[in-house]
Amino acid sequence: MPDEPTASEDLGRAYAEMLGGPGEPSVDEQADALPAEPGPAAAPQAPPAPLRILEALLFVGGTPLTPARACQVIRGLSVEQFTELIDELNRAYRRQDRPYSIQSRDQGYVLALKPKFRPVMAKVFGGVREARLSTQAIDVLALVAYRQPATKVEIDSLRGAESATLLRQLVRRGLIQVMYRAEAERKEVSYGTTPRFLEMFGLQSLDDLPKTQDFA
Repeated sequence: MPDEPTASEDLGRAYAEMLGGPGEPSVDEQADALPAEPGPAAAPQAPPAPLRILEALLFVGGTPLTPARACQVIRGLSVEQFTELIDELNRAYRRQDRPYSIQSRDQGYVLALKPKFRPVMAKVFGGVREARLSTQAIDVLALVAYRQPATKVEIDSLRGAESATLLRQLVRRGLIQVMYRAEAERKEVSYGTTPRFLEMFGLQSLDDLPKTQDFA
């Protein structure tokens, strides 16, 4: 009787399915293909370990990775396993003296630089003073922060002015990012703030934003 697959193997197969395997060749491709010489069969490639799958999800960045989202992407992963893998990765990073760690943020987790390495980010993107954001750029940033996910049309409507150039500037500064791209059901790109935005303004989460009346 064959051995039952392990949880790690199940998660690996789920990851392979998520990425999508090779499709069936078309009729033309089959007709053009030359007969292959017989040879030894290639060894099957082992699926990635769940730890590496989770690390890849964190490396991609964007909005904080929540346990629910990770369990949705990696079929078969439980919330307890998710927490254990996060702790295991952080222990490995400490042992290896990595310049980054996995940090809790907004009910999820992000891969972020340790405080002593943040000047490196400032060198690349510019610090608070070096950013030199115009009043108009700060207005757009505030609207995105409070209304996110916000579209360009929403920002233009609230400001009564064109905002495309300012949105691109804030994306280049690493203060906002594309949260949802235009799709069949979603006609426009939506923007939201980044972890750098929270770091720049000394916020732990978006809940720490000053309370304000509804922009509408």
